[in-house]
Amino acid sequence: MDYKIYILKVFLFLIYLFFGILNNLYAKDLISGYHFSEPSTQMIQDDEFLNPGFIWVEHGKALWEKKENVSDLSCNSCHGKVSNMKGVAIKFPKVNKSENFINLEQQINICREKEMKARKFEPESKNLLALSVLLYYQSKGLKQNIEINEDNKKWFDIGEELYFKKIGQMGLSCNQCHDDRVGNNLRAEKVSQGHINGFPSYLLRWSKIASVHRRIQFCNEQARAIPFKIFSKEYNALQLYLTWRGKGLEIETPAVRK
Repeated sequence: MDYKIYILKVFLFLIYLFFGILNNLYAKDLISGYHFSEPSTQMIQDDEFLNPGFIWVEHGKALWEKKENVSDLSCNSCHGKVSNMKGVAIKFPKVNKSENFINLEQQINICREKEMKARKFEPESKNLLALSVLLYYQSKGLKQNIEINEDNKKWFDIGEELYFKKIGQMGLSCNQCHDDRVGNNLRAEKVSQGHINGFPSYLLRWSKIASVHRRIQFCNEQARAIPFKIFSKEYNALQLYLTWRGKGLEIETPAVRK
């Protein structure tokens, strides 16, 4: 065998071995999407003066104090200071007292309709996301620690099934990217583990805050699949599974992602 060809084969084998080890490390450890971002993106997230997500946080603070005309009630009227809400957001999605499976944004709208006698906010509207970001921000630094029990096990199973289900014209599943190809390049980005501990996040590609449902919807669209609607039980189920999958990761909201 030609000496140069032999050296080339050994070199290629070592590269293959290196990426195999790297993927195994990624598979064993929980790694936030923050660590797959470019340094410039990390810098924006780390600095509250640079992070555009804090515009939504500040808007959420104003909404928290705003009294609705009909009821003369604000969020503060029932819950007090927003700092009292530490740890609340990370309990969602959950089955509520009415046995409905909901996420935090849906709970905000339930409060508005039933308690404040106000109109619901539209999905992905600035007001709804501002309150959602504000509430998740109160839990920043806390670890995801959602429990699977008899109330939510049904939805957890549906979420897990959706995570591994191949969809769309491209026949892709979540795990094919976020388990099998972690650390590999996808165009100009590195494939992350797909954790949602930073959501709602400010997405540079859209220049605005997006919910985790909208981000999943975008992934579905990229796979040339028909997406579910935001607030669908399917996306809530997938959100539950993803939250459990990232158990132990700290809340980063408002994170900054591409």
